[in-house]
Amino acid sequence: MQHPFKLAMLAAALAACFHSSAGAQTNTEVLTELKRLREELQQVRSELDTLKRTNAPTQSAPAIAASPQALAANTATPPNVPATQEATSYNNPGSALSFFGYGEMGYSRPRNDSASAQASVSRGVLGWAYRFNDKTRFAAELEIENAVVSAGDKGEVALEQFYLEHDLTNSITAKAGLFLMPVGYINEVHEPTHYYGVKRNLVETAIIPSTWRELGVGLRGTTEAGLRWDAGLVTSFDLTKWDAAGTDGQTKPLASIHQEGQLAKAKDLAAYAALNYNGIPGFNIGGSVFSGGVGHQQPGFAAPDASMQLAELHARWQPGKWDLSVLGAAGQFSNVDSLNATFAGQTAPVPNSFGGAYVQAAYQLWRQGDYSLAPFLRYEQLNTARGYSGLAAGLAPTVMPDTRLWTVGANFYLHPQVVLKLDVQRYLNDSALDRFGLGVGFHF
Repeated sequence: MQHPFKLAMLAAALAACFHSSAGAQTNTEVLTELKRLREELQQVRSELDTLKRTNAPTQSAPAIAASPQALAANTATPPNVPATQEATSYNNPGSALSFFGYGEMGYSRPRNDSASAQASVSRGVLGWAYRFNDKTRFAAELEIENAVVSAGDKGEVALEQFYLEHDLTNSITAKAGLFLMPVGYINEVHEPTHYYGVKRNLVETAIIPSTWRELGVGLRGTTEAGLRWDAGLVTSFDLTKWDAAGTDGQTKPLASIHQEGQLAKAKDLAAYAALNYNGIPGFNIGGSVFSGGVGHQQPGFAAPDASMQLAELHARWQPGKWDLSVLGAAGQFSNVDSLNATFAGQTAPVPNSFGGAYVQAAYQLWRQGDYSLAPFLRYEQLNTARGYSGLAAGLAPTVMPDTRLWTVGANFYLHPQVVLKLDVQRYLNDSALDRFGLGVGFHF
């Protein structure tokens, strides 16, 4: 570092100045020289202060939670995408304040119904973070869906995250606020550059309600062996919101009753735990569980003691240019018989169980500089309602067959943070759902 050397030279110059002032130099010359040296000393002090401020966040950047992606449950990513987003999560090293975000736009055209083709700005997200010191941080994300938000539109604006984080030790971090559940692959790492296909896969949206956040407290720890664990106590779902006459519960049972930190009922809380192993480069394996009450002891509600459980297992391997992954998830509702009895004859009572799985393979076919092309193939099989309890024979809806879906497509990266997508989806159980999609996505 050259600053101590500068200070030494300035001190020597001051001494020389005083010595010379006793001789031939006039008082005016001495004062002029002193003023110049004083200005240089102030400049050096200013540079030292700036250096101290810059070094502090730079040293702590890997631990900052400005973007949950930097602390994602699974560091595996498409072959040409950085494994973490430390650069984006703390992209202003000269300041404690940082900004990040992502966005995606898509076009979807059903194969047998071109009149239903749609285009939308699916998501626009702006995140910001503030580092109070080396151990304490704040992070938030504001999301707008479908471009426009008003009483008569289908858009939505929401705080996707809003939490404080504090490092208890070098390997254990605590957080409090509204944060993403460490479940599956997409829920925490959901930028369009980090998954294949125009839209997020069905299993991690219909079974795991990505992006899924809860309000509460949590802990995250890591070990030198490559293990990462998560645990916490948070708000749960609200079964009093279930609409047995609608379609939301049929297609996304958990997403239809999520609370998202909005005046969330909190009589019944939930616990979560997750474990991931990342000790082998390019390989991840892990799983998670979530369990909590959903009836909240509400007066007059038919299922005050109702609860739900969700568990999932996942694995991802990236040997060379390949990117191979598999994930399975299963959930259930308990103590809902009395509630379903009130739904007799309706189309969507509360299901006993739901679940699904997918396997996916992608290959980096070509790369030149920042450009790269990665075709992929994915197979999914899921069912959002595998049975109903509390309903006599003939009063329960027919259990529908599993949804079976092939998706084939490609991600073309203009830059690791900018992607163009196309895919074709074929539903083996219902060809009317077959479609073609185009998408654009980015993160910064």
